[in-house]
Amino acid sequence: MALTFELTLMTTFIRSLLLGFAALMTTVPALAQREPVGSPQLDLARTTISAGMLRIDAQVAATAEQRQIGLMHRREMPQHEGMLFIFEQPAVQCFWMKNTLIPLTAAFILDDGTIANLVDMKPLDESSHCSVKPVRYVLEMNKGWFEQRHVRAGAKLRGPVFEVKR
Repeated sequence: MALTFELTLMTTFIRSLLLGFAALMTTVPALAQREPVGSPQLDLARTTISAGMLRIDAQVAATAEQRQIGLMHRREMPQHEGMLFIFEQPAVQCFWMKNTLIPLTAAFILDDGTIANLVDMKPLDESSHCSVKPVRYVLEMNKGWFEQRHVRAGAKLRGPVFEVKR
């Protein structure tokens, strides 16, 4: 009788272990999908942009590949930093947050540095967020940066990139 009880107990223990292992194995792929695999691009050229007295240290994404990767895979970004996306010609630009782990605000900027519109974007959200007008520049900053500093649509940004005659 004791042997039967011990066998039943051992069988129950082994079954619990196997069920736990199976549950873990079904969870691993889901966890892997939440954490995108890849490396952030940290070695891009930089430029300085000002919004009134505020200074922004912006990495410049000027090639198609650099723009495609953007701020993907970053876990954080200093408050005074951002990424400036430069396109060859003004057009309606649309952005999404695929593989982007930090919340951002995108400023869609006209050739002269005027902000056409601002859009808040959520991490890993693949919805499109577009400019309201054709723009050549998009500046991504930590979410809330513009709002906290009272920088709104219509404000004019300054910097060497906006002074280039096209």
